[in-house]
Amino acid sequence: MTSNEVEKVQQLLKEKGYFNATPTGYFGTITQTAVMNFQRDYGLAVDGIVGPATLNALNKVSSSSTGSSTVNSSTQATASDIVAYSKKFIGVPYVWGGTSPSGFDCSGFIYYVFKNGGGVTVPRTVATLYQSGKSTSTPNVGDIVFFDTTGGPSHAGIYIGNGQFIHAGSSTGVTIASLSNSYWAPRYLGSKSVF
Repeated sequence: MTSNEVEKVQQLLKEKGYFNATPTGYFGTITQTAVMNFQRDYGLAVDGIVGPATLNALNKVSSSSTGSSTVNSSTQATASDIVAYSKKFIGVPYVWGGTSPSGFDCSGFIYYVFKNGGGVTVPRTVATLYQSGKSTSTPNVGDIVFFDTTGGPSHAGIYIGNGQFIHAGSSTGVTIASLSNSYWAPRYLGSKSVF
């Protein structure tokens, strides 16, 4: 299938980093794979078809995003929005490199929640998350909390208040833990605000 609409979809996918070829307007396997990867990352039905939900998501994401290496806050996002959205994923399994509701790693969870729960683009890895944002003396709701589990910042979660954070743990999947927990307390590095 070839059309101007397909070319527009390819351009939107390219802006998001899902389509690495020149938009041609031809809907082949490269475009279908890009669509499916986009759908997987944004929690849509993964069918490779650009239906209304996928098209709306592409247009919405494209109009509000910049590069993933910068912290970009949307005026509409609030810390409570982020926390409420994050809790929808409690129980999702841990998957190394995972960035979707089928499985998350710790930074993939944070990246997905901020992007889809409030239109806030944050860096993808713990190391780059730790280098960005603004340090806070004590964590506020919606701040990212960091831990040293391997020598340097290597794990992160989202502070939800009352001394608790939500995170994708390698042995627990997405769960809520306490900062005063005997495992996490001695490994705590600090918190950063992205708002």
